[in-house]
Amino acid sequence: MNWIMLVVAGLFEVGFASCLGKAKETSGSGAVVWMGGFFLCLTVSMFLLYKATQSLPIGTAYAVWTGVGAIGTVLVGIIVFKEPADFWRLFFLTTLLGSIIGLKIVSNR
Repeated sequence: MNWIMLVVAGLFEVGFASCLGKAKETSGSGAVVWMGGFFLCLTVSMFLLYKATQSLPIGTAYAVWTGVGAIGTVLVGIIVFKEPADFWRLFFLTTLLGSIIGLKIVSNR
């Protein structure tokens, strides 16, 4: 269950990063709504990270949380914000995913 919470926390990290991207593209009340989404996702993400670190090592939990967030945010950037998807970006994204899987494999929990 703690690993599921950690991955969900990482997905909410993707949410708050994406909300920041959308907030910078809008103005007025639209930006306020996106910033509200940012703070909501940030709060949920941090709470779930906190809960996961109660049973997982902090170093492992933090690395997985940031890795899931980074992978998800890059994918959202490519799909939603039309950022480039060149070979090297996707290559290093794949190595990051491999590292996250490796941390799970070597974890005793």
